[in-house]
Amino acid sequence: MRLLRLSAWLIVVACVVLACAKAPVTGRRQFLLVTEAQEMQLGADGYAEILETSTLSDDGEAVAQLRTIGRRIADVTGEDDYDWEFNLIENDSIVNAFCLPGGKVAFYTGIMELAGDENEIATVMAHEIAHATARHGGERMTQLLMYQLGGIALSEALKNNREETMVMAQVAYGVGATLAYILPYSRKHESEADHIGLIYMAKAGYDPRAAVRFWKKMQEHYAGQEPPEWLSTHPSSQTRIDDLERLMPEALGYYEGK
Repeated sequence: MRLLRLSAWLIVVACVVLACAKAPVTGRRQFLLVTEAQEMQLGADGYAEILETSTLSDDGEAVAQLRTIGRRIADVTGEDDYDWEFNLIENDSIVNAFCLPGGKVAFYTGIMELAGDENEIATVMAHEIAHATARHGGERMTQLLMYQLGGIALSEALKNNREETMVMAQVAYGVGATLAYILPYSRKHESEADHIGLIYMAKAGYDPRAAVRFWKKMQEHYAGQEPPEWLSTHPSSQTRIDDLERLMPEALGYYEGK
């Protein structure tokens, strides 16, 4: 029994050493049981599924604007191995956007209309890209692997129980039927994406002060509909605004140095 416990402990230590990563900008240490290559494949598969069941916008000007902003922000992330894609989905009732692993970005027309100008679009773009580059979906997948399958690596989980593992992946990455707006990221991930995104947009030459304007719009849009922060997976709009204002000197340093 003691030998079994020691072996299990050694396996955990080895996993921690092998799976240790750092988030960009913040430097937060992460524990991941999913490789980036596995994440990118899951992202590509999920993105293809979403696009197949969606109506893409035929507004050439809006699509071109979205792709220009996306490309500029992608260029400052350092993720040259990502196969970046940027698409606009026709749905005015969804005020959201997402970026799946590997740089697969989609905006809904509802959030494009709310954002208004290129700096506010860049706010959303940079935030969503930050979720992908910080591998927040991979962290969620790791948590599910730990809780449900005893902490084995994704490759082993797929080999031993592919169906259950693929359902877990859909939940973790917000693909297919469980799209990102149904299963939001945690408050920690949302706040980190705000921070990373603010720096990305500033480095790309977009005014980071637009982030505060945008979140004030979101606060007004959802007025009276936000649950108390302690009941929510997201930070409140006011908390986000306060945090962004606190981080603004750092972001302006990049923006004004362009």
